[in-house]
Amino acid sequence: SLVTAIGTEARALYNLGQAEGLTIWSPNVNIFRDPRWGRGQETPGEDPTTASKYAVAFVRGLQGSSPTVLQTSACCKHASAYDLEAWNGAIRYNFNARVTAQDMADTFNPPFKSCVEDGRASCVMCAYTTINGVPACASSDLLSRTFKGDWGLNGYVSSDCDAVALMHDAQFYRPSPEDTVAVALKAGLDLNCGNYTQVHGMAAVRQGRMTEQDVDRALRNLFAVRMRLGHFDGDPRGSALYGGLGAKDVCSPTHKNLALQAATSGIVLLKNDAGILPLRRGVVASAAVIGHNANDPGALNGNYFGPPCETTTPLQGLQGYVQNVRFLAGCDSAACGFAATGQAVGLAASSDYVFLFMGLSQAQEQEGLDRTSLLLPGKQQSLITAVANAAKRPVILVLLTGGPVDVTFAKVNPKIGAILWAGYPGQAGGLAIARVLFGDHNPSGRLPVTWYPEEFTKVPMTDMRMRADPATGYPGRSYRFYRGNAVYKFGYGLSYSKFSRQLVVSGTGNKAPNTNLLAGLAATPTADGGASYVVEEIGADGCEQLKFPAVVEVQNHGPLDGKHSVLMFLRWPNATGGRPVSQLIGFRTQHLKAGEKASLRFDVSPCEHFSRAREDGKKVIDGGSHFLRVGQDEHEISFES
Repeated sequence: SLVTAIGTEARALYNLGQAEGLTIWSPNVNIFRDPRWGRGQETPGEDPTTASKYAVAFVRGLQGSSPTVLQTSACCKHASAYDLEAWNGAIRYNFNARVTAQDMADTFNPPFKSCVEDGRASCVMCAYTTINGVPACASSDLLSRTFKGDWGLNGYVSSDCDAVALMHDAQFYRPSPEDTVAVALKAGLDLNCGNYTQVHGMAAVRQGRMTEQDVDRALRNLFAVRMRLGHFDGDPRGSALYGGLGAKDVCSPTHKNLALQAATSGIVLLKNDAGILPLRRGVVASAAVIGHNANDPGALNGNYFGPPCETTTPLQGLQGYVQNVRFLAGCDSAACGFAATGQAVGLAASSDYVFLFMGLSQAQEQEGLDRTSLLLPGKQQSLITAVANAAKRPVILVLLTGGPVDVTFAKVNPKIGAILWAGYPGQAGGLAIARVLFGDHNPSGRLPVTWYPEEFTKVPMTDMRMRADPATGYPGRSYRFYRGNAVYKFGYGLSYSKFSRQLVVSGTGNKAPNTNLLAGLAATPTADGGASYVVEEIGADGCEQLKFPAVVEVQNHGPLDGKHSVLMFLRWPNATGGRPVSQLIGFRTQHLKAGEKASLRFDVSPCEHFSRAREDGKKVIDGGSHFLRVGQDEHEISFES
C-alpha cells in the first residue's frame, strides 16, 4: 500500500545515512471541521469513521508488521480539537476551544483512539489548543488518563513544536517557566518539541515543582521507542527485518506506480453534462490549456511533502494524449489579481477543446493560514466564465485545491461541461488527471468533505459546535449535522459507468441481527420519550452477540470497467436530541468489469456503528428503529426496548 511504501522508503533512507531519525510525526488525523481551515488538506476529511480507518492504515504502514521491532515510529497529531490557524484575531497558539463532551466523544477523539487502540501508534502529539481552559499538553485527563490509561498508548506523548513555551508566553497558564514545564511533564508529556524543557527543566526539579521520577518516566517512554527502532543495535543495515532496505527501495517502479494509483483514485468527478467525458484520444485535434495550476510542479505537492521522484504537470499529462496543445497561465498566480482574459478568450475560441486548471495554492491555505472566503480567488471566476463563453464547446474545469470551494457558478453553467476535483495530487498528478479525462481510468473518488456555499463564512470559525442550533440559526458542521444547502455533499462523486446497489441484511447463510438482546438490560429514558442503552453496560460479550453481516450486491451496467465505492450509512428515525442526520459506518471499493456483479460484505457492530454520544460523552444505543442506507436503498433494524 501507499503508506507501506512511505515506511519502506523512510527506513531505506535511514539505512543510507540520509535521514536523521525514524520518528515520523504523521499522520494528521484532525477532523476537517471548518472548510476554511488551512491544514485541512493534510487530513482525511470531516468524517470520524473515515479518519479512524485512515489513521489505522497509515500507522500500520509506517510502523511495519513486527510486534516488537518498529520500521519507523508514527505519531498521530494533533490531539485534540485542533482545526484553526488564524481567523479574525484568533490564532492557534492561544485559542481556547470550547468543546462539549459529546463532540469530543463522537467527533474529535475517535481518530486518535483508533490510532492507539487499533493502529498501535507509538506516539501521540498534543496540540497547541487550549480545550475548555486547559492547554492540551497540560491536560492529565487527555495525556495520562485517556491516551496512556484508557487507550493503552505504548510509546510517548510529544508536544507540538514550542507548545510548552507557548503555555507560558501566550496562554499564561502558569506563572513561571518552571511551573509550566512541571505541569506538562506531570500531566504525561514525554517530549517537548523545542528547548523549553531543556532550559527550565533542571530548575523545575531543584525548586521541587517536579521530581526526578517525573523525568525518569518520560525518559523510559522515549528510550523504549528508540530501542524498538533499533537505535542501540549497531549499524541499521544489520537489522534482520529492515537492514536490506536501500537505494533500490526509494523511487522504485512499484512505488512510482503507487503514486499514480493514489492520484487517480483520489480524483472526484463532480459534473459531466451530456457525457462530455471521457474523451477519445484521436478526437481532440487541438487543445487550449489555461490556468495557473496547469504547469506548476509545486502546485501538485500540498504543504507537507518529500522531494518527488519525478513530476508530471497537468499540461505535460495532456501533451501525452494531444499533439496540438497551446498553454496560457491566464492568472499571475492563484490569487489571480491580474487575469489575461483577452488572450485566454482568443486561445479558447481557436481551439477544439478547452481545459482549465484553476483552484488554490499554499498562498491561500497552509499551516498558519486559514481562508476567509470559499470562492475562487481574485479574477478566476470571471476568467473561467469568459473562456467558457468563447469556447466552441463546453469546457472542462479541473480544480486543484486542498479545501472545498464554492463553484456554484460553474455547476450551473451549461458552457462548463465537466468539473473534476484533484486535490493536491502529488508527483503523478498530471498523468492521473489526463488518464481520467481520456478514460484510461474510470473515476471512483468521493468527496471527503462537504462543499459549503460562500454564506457559510458567516459562521464564526471559533464556534466549535458540531451540532446545529436552529433556534439561533447556527447550521451545524459536516454532513452529520449540517442543516443548510451544500454545493456538493460529502461522499459525492460521479463515474463514467452506471452502477446499481442492493442492500441485503438477512438471507441465505447470513446471521440475522439479534434485536432482542437489549430487552433484558436497564434502559435510560431519553428526552423524546424513548429508551437508550449504555454501550459500556452491554459489555464486550453482548456487543459481540449483537454483530451481524450486511451484504451489498453491486453491478456495473457499463459502458466502462471501473471501481465503485460503496458507502454504508446509518440513519436515525429523527435527528433530535443531538443525534446525527446520518453517520457513515463503512465503505468498500470494488473493481468491476462492465456487466459484472459482486457481493460486498459489511460486518456491522451495533455497539460501534449504531451508538451515539450523549451530552455527557457516554456512548448509547437507542431502542427502536435504525436504518441502514446504501444510496437510496434502506433496511430497517429495530431493537426491542
